[in-house]
Amino acid sequence: MRKRTKVSIVAAVLVAGSVGAGGAAIAGNGGDDEGHVTGQQAEQAKAAALKATGGGHANAVERDSENGATWEVEVKKPDGTQVDVRLDADYRVVVIEPDGEGG
Repeated sequence: MRKRTKVSIVAAVLVAGSVGAGGAAIAGNGGDDEGHVTGQQAEQAKAAALKATGGGHANAVERDSENGATWEVEVKKPDGTQVDVRLDADYRVVVIEPDGEGG
C-alpha cells in the first residue's frame, strides 16, 4: 500500500473512533450512568443537598457510589465554600465533604 493511503486509513479510523466516543458521552449525559444527571431526580437531590447545607447554589448532580451514596451534589455554600453532598437513594445525607476543587 502506498504511504498516503495508509495515512488516510489511519486518520479515518481515528476520526471514526473519536466520533463514536463522543456519541457515547452525549448519550450518557442526563441518564442514570455516571456523569451529570438532569431531571426530576436531580432536582430532588439538589433540594436535599441545599437543605443540608443551609442554602447556597447546587451545581452538578452525579450518580455516585462513594461511602454508600447514590447521588453526589456539588454545592457552593452561602459562605463561598464548596462541598460535595453525598445522598442515599432516598435523598438522605450520607456525608458532606469539602470539594477538592475549591472546598
